[in-house]
Amino acid sequence: MARPPVVPAEKKVRIVLSVLAGEVSIAEAARRERVSETSIGKCKAEFLEAGKTALTAGRSGPTSREAQLEAEVDDLTRALGEAAVELRVWKKSAEGRLGPSRTSR
Repeated sequence: MARPPVVPAEKKVRIVLSVLAGEVSIAEAARRERVSETSIGKCKAEFLEAGKTALTAGRSGPTSREAQLEAEVDDLTRALGEAAVELRVWKKSAEGRLGPSRTSR
């Protein structure tokens, strides 16, 4: 028994899109490409499932890059807050030793 022909992914996409658009039936596409109707049907099902998965994943939450940037913003915000507290402490310490500064209230 001969092996079925290997169909490149780009060609599978074109076949599935033509079937979904109603340009050809599964049976006609199978005859043209010399593959089984089952193969075309499986390609169509995989194509639709992958599309559904991609659309669902797109709405599920931030991408890894967005999550990385959000974490970086959190770290920088925390560091800025700590620096502001240190600055206040240093100013108060300096006021205690040198007297009030012109900019302090």
